[in-house]
Amino acid sequence: MYLLENIFELIDMRSFSSVWFWIVLAIAWSSASQTVMGAPYDLIVKARRKGGQASEDLNTLVSIFVRRRLTVVRRAGHWVLGFQVMVLTAVCIMAFGYGLEFAQAVFLLFLPLAITQFLAVRLAFRIEHDHMRDDRLHRALLRHRLWVQFIGLIAIFVTAIWGMLHVMTASVLGG
Repeated sequence: MYLLENIFELIDMRSFSSVWFWIVLAIAWSSASQTVMGAPYDLIVKARRKGGQASEDLNTLVSIFVRRRLTVVRRAGHWVLGFQVMVLTAVCIMAFGYGLEFAQAVFLLFLPLAITQFLAVRLAFRIEHDHMRDDRLHRALLRHRLWVQFIGLIAIFVTAIWGMLHVMTASVLGG
C-alpha cells in the first residue's frame, strides 16, 4: 500500500502544480512539431536547401507515411474519430462538469493534439490528391509545421493561464 501511495505522491495528481505535467506538455508539443508527416524537420530543411538525394529521401519517406496514414483512415477512420470524440467528450465532462483537475489537464493536452492530427490527415489527403513532390511538398510540410507550432503555442498559453487560475483559486479557497 505504501508503494502505491509513494507512486501517486511522485506523480502528483494535482496536475497544474506538478512539474511532471509541464514536462509532459513540453515534450508532447516538442515531438509534435519535430516530425511532420513522418519526416524529421532537419530532413525537410536539408531537402529544401540541397535537393538531390535528400529531396528523394523526403519524397519517399512522406509517401510511405501518407499511404500508411490514409490506409488506417480509409479502413477505420470513422471508428477512430468516433472513439476519439467519445473519449474527449467524457474527459471534458469530467473536467469542466465535475471540476476534476487531472481531467482538465488531460483535456487541455489532448484536444489541441487531436486538432493537429486532423490537420495531418487533411494534409495527407492533399499530398495524395495533388501528387505533391519536391518544392510543393517542402512548402506544404513547412506550412503544416508552422500551424502545429502555432496551435502548440496557443495551447501552452491557454493551459498555463488555466493552470495559474486553478492554482491561485485553489490556494485562495484553501484547497
